[in-house]
Amino acid sequence: MASAPTSPPHPKLDELIGTLEQLRAPGGCAWDRDQTHASLVQYLVEETYELIEAIESGSRDELIEELGDVLYQVIFHADIEAEAGHFTLEDVAAHMTAKMVGRHPHVFGDVVAETPDEVVATWDRIKAVEKAHRSSVLDGIPQAMPALALADKLLGRAGKVGVVRDAVPIPASEEELGALLLGMVAAARASGFDSERALRGALRTLQDEVRAGESHH
Repeated sequence: MASAPTSPPHPKLDELIGTLEQLRAPGGCAWDRDQTHASLVQYLVEETYELIEAIESGSRDELIEELGDVLYQVIFHADIEAEAGHFTLEDVAAHMTAKMVGRHPHVFGDVVAETPDEVVATWDRIKAVEKAHRSSVLDGIPQAMPALALADKLLGRAGKVGVVRDAVPIPASEEELGALLLGMVAAARASGFDSERALRGALRTLQDEVRAGESHH
């Protein structure tokens, strides 16, 4: 006697995928069918910021909703490509699984990395091989990131090639640091300075120094 078919392990996820496919299928929703990767970018940005806000607020219900909104964007972009016959959501998942397995040989292979620092070192070594085609440590960093996040990312990359910025004294807590940063923005505003533009200018100088240093090696 044949065994009864088992239900998919993630039936609600499959239902969501099916809902999007129905919306974008002929006879579905005209707006959904009309979207492109480019037209969806504004929603991806907005939903990502809403997810960050939900994480920071600590609301479980909002986190569920905003995770769903971001997940839906991924499914939407994949369906556009599936309709065009290029690749599917399964291809996206398979690529990500292969990448994560490859970058975690301390879990899936025989490499030993028992501390977070050892894990990061292993990750960096593997990425260096994967991204060997990159000509600069700055390659792959999206310049459209918010200035503070971009600064943190660039300082990490710059440090890899010996380009550093002297640290200035800061308070002992993130709350105090936030107040200090806000005070600096307030002072800049009062003096007619644009804090975002000022930081981006400093970051351009930092990147110029990194590229100049790389060209000499």
